[in-house]
Amino acid sequence: MIEELPRFRRIADGLVRSILPVVLALVVAGLIIVAMGSNPLDFYAGVWKYGLTGSNWQDSLRLMAPLMIIALGLIVSFRGQLWNLGYNGTYLLGSVVASGFGPVLYPVLPGWIVTAILIVGSLLVGAIWAIVPAVLKARFGTNEIITSLVMSFIAIGVVNLLIKGPMHDTNPKVTAPQTATIPREDLLPFLAGTRVHVGIVIAIVLALVAQFVVSRTSFGVRLDVFGASPKAAQHVGISRSWMIILLFCVSGALIALAGSVDVLGNVTYQRANWNPAYGDAVMPFVFLARLSPLAAIPLVGFYSVFANGGINAARSVGLNSDFLLVVVGLILVFMTITEYVGNKRRLGQSYLPVGMKQSVMAIFGPRSSARPASGKVTT
Repeated sequence: MIEELPRFRRIADGLVRSILPVVLALVVAGLIIVAMGSNPLDFYAGVWKYGLTGSNWQDSLRLMAPLMIIALGLIVSFRGQLWNLGYNGTYLLGSVVASGFGPVLYPVLPGWIVTAILIVGSLLVGAIWAIVPAVLKARFGTNEIITSLVMSFIAIGVVNLLIKGPMHDTNPKVTAPQTATIPREDLLPFLAGTRVHVGIVIAIVLALVAQFVVSRTSFGVRLDVFGASPKAAQHVGISRSWMIILLFCVSGALIALAGSVDVLGNVTYQRANWNPAYGDAVMPFVFLARLSPLAAIPLVGFYSVFANGGINAARSVGLNSDFLLVVVGLILVFMTITEYVGNKRRLGQSYLPVGMKQSVMAIFGPRSSARPASGKVTT
């Protein structure tokens, strides 16, 4: 019973830290709605109505599929203390693989073979694109925030050039710069009796696999040790360079996969200058989940409902749909405040895996000079 109490308190503390910023953000957002002359209760009722009731929950699940896969890609790199912020460009690269090559390959090959080719192709493109910031970080210690953002800008430009050039729809009736539309019969199959494609199943399975890897395998322990202290990890034989490259490539591959799944399940084609910026929206929920793949599922699900229902809800009360970004920003603000207050009260790290510090201490022991002075991760 004595051992269960601290565990219960840790779980309760984690729940409070994950939920409180969202609740505070919704309250402040409601006050903003009042100040703008609208009724916040009508807005939140609209989110429920357009996000969950009737068949709207199916659209929320369709949106959740790419968001969840992107969240997993961010979790992989963030747990290793690697800040891969090139998610927008990587996502678009993965989507253009499907939207550009899909219309060409589906008419000449069996559908399931083409789908497999497109998914594998997006994984490879995302991994390859992530190699540049990974190598610069591993070899020269270059700040990966800067290099990943630069690579993202380049990727966005490359995608636009491809859509306006060799991947442009050849149909003379199409004047907008976009790829050809993938026929409905070639898209990812739907779950029985719904409009929800199997991409959501892929996302959930990947989350469960990722949770098992990080919590039940030796690689998960090595990842926690590396994330807590790369220098300490070298003392136990963990190659810093190869770990950086591996994590970046896996992160990039997953994010690109999200783009491919989104095209094959939802949008069916891609226009130039299209960028849903899913990574920006999902990042707060990655940290609220404490970088846990399993905990990210309900949080990303919440945002999917909020984003899907919030667009029509905002319009129904006279707000611009960009108001949703304000709510995401408020969540970030209150998440930062909660983190600061939690640390001041010595409640531990809010958004980092609990096992990081324990893993290092277990390996080096309390008297080892190689052990970090604290469990904090610095950037």
